Amino acid sequence: MYIPEKDRIVSLDMMRGFAILGIFLVNMLSFHSPLLYLDPFSWWESDLDKGTYIFIDVFAQGSFYPLFSLLFGYGLVLLYERTIKREQAFLSMATRRLLALLFIGMVHAFFIWHGDILITYAIFGFLFLLFRKLSGKAMMIMGALFWLIPNILLTLLFVVALLLSPAGELTMYEPELARQSVEIYQQGSYFSIFHQRFEDWYAVNNLANGVFMLFSIFPFFLIGGGAAKLKWMERVTELKKPFFISMLVFIIVGLFLKLSPYIVDRNIVYEYAQDTFGGPLLAFSYSLGIALWAAKSNRVLKIFAPVGKMSMSNYLLQSIVSTLLFYSYGFGLYDQISAFWGTVLVVLIYILQIVWSSYWLKNHYYGPVEWLWRSITYLKWPAWKRNN
Repeated sequence: MYIPEKDRIVSLDMMRGFAILGIFLVNMLSFHSPLLYLDPFSWWESDLDKGTYIFIDVFAQGSFYPLFSLLFGYGLVLLYERTIKREQAFLSMATRRLLALLFIGMVHAFFIWHGDILITYAIFGFLFLLFRKLSGKAMMIMGALFWLIPNILLTLLFVVALLLSPAGELTMYEPELARQSVEIYQQGSYFSIFHQRFEDWYAVNNLANGVFMLFSIFPFFLIGGGAAKLKWMERVTELKKPFFISMLVFIIVGLFLKLSPYIVDRNIVYEYAQDTFGGPLLAFSYSLGIALWAAKSNRVLKIFAPVGKMSMSNYLLQSIVSTLLFYSYGFGLYDQISAFWGTVLVVLIYILQIVWSSYWLKNHYYGPVEWLWRSITYLKWPAWKRNN
């Protein structure tokens, strides 16, 4: 959603830009390797690669999609409140917006990269509309309950399953499918890659996994939406002390949960708790930390803002560039790059995205995809280039 410069909450753009970097760190492992099916500690043998994976697993995996979900909910509430204030029809506008997001996500998932999140955001966005009239406090409580209760029950089910399963039988890794992915993405035709891409997408986005996705993404729409209704980002100075204390608590508890598979035991229970509880707690700490830092000084954080203003364009660009680098219809480097060098590549590409986004926004009001999205939302062509 584009908001006039005078009305923008700059810290939200910074958070979006930071989230795009974190999402890229996580996604890169799947861009160049069949992470969906493999045990990373068997696939990558060097200590440097294993250390890189652990760093990403602890600080990024399971944290940045919740962060972006918080921002998505926050943005939807801002759109709702501003639309109502202008006495415009919100539901029809939101429906067009989410349908456009769904279409963009389908193009992304089926023609570019299987790890798309936009389809899920669009579907859960429609569900979010049912809760739009709740108070901020009620929305946050509802989100917390949707997050905690189902996931605590699922964790207990995993505990029972682990106790009842023979040692080593309860595993999520499928080496044969990993080898198949390498062969197809590295050497296959575009049609065979299209088929593999759909299989990989469905492996994650099937109905059975829908329950897990519902309770790992949608609650943060509500929590973010509740924060928007309570004007938390506009009241950072007023709420500085509780924000700071909460940030410290979230960091300590979140890091303990994120590290638990490495300091206790690597099994399905700890790995589920790691991402389901630890990841979002770090997401909360990241959002609060950026809000507090931005309120004090934004000289460092401002580099993230241009990327955040064009978050969807940059998200899709990462997929396009990466698949061209790694798939056979591009340079065919799939499975030819390590976890460490993939991470170096993320940093280099992201720096270029900062430069590109900054330059683009000096001459345009919106990113290219954002402009298209806004055009569909409002059924009119918005201004494109700035008149400098």
